[in-house]
Amino acid sequence: HVQLVESGGDLVRPGGSLRLSCAASGFTFSDYTMSWVRQAPGKEVEWVAGITSLPSLFRAASYADSVKGRFTISRDDAKVTHYLQMNSLKPEYTAVYLCVTMTGNWDFPNWGQGTQVPVS
Repeated sequence: HVQLVESGGDLVRPGGSLRLSCAASGFTFSDYTMSWVRQAPGKEVEWVAGITSLPSLFRAASYADSVKGRFTISRDDAKVTHYLQMNSLKPEYTAVYLCVTMTGNWDFPNWGQGTQVPVS
């Protein structure tokens, strides 16, 4: 069955950096667009970034306006893992960050359990 396991969450100071990882199993990782979403306390889930499944020469990454220029999403299909590099973190980025698979219709059929990122 599909498993997505996030890691790397930690308490970080404003302006600091953190890299999240998502290890995947149970499906053909290289065939899927992967994304990160987040849920801040008391707020709805927000899509953060996504990266397509195309060969690396054609692979595309996209970002929410709120994180553009600060976050970088990447993937390593050989390691069946994708990553979220977060720089210049702000307190309003405090959230649980979750790794998800993503369809072309902006559905997120599979979710990890999330990793906490408090920025304080």
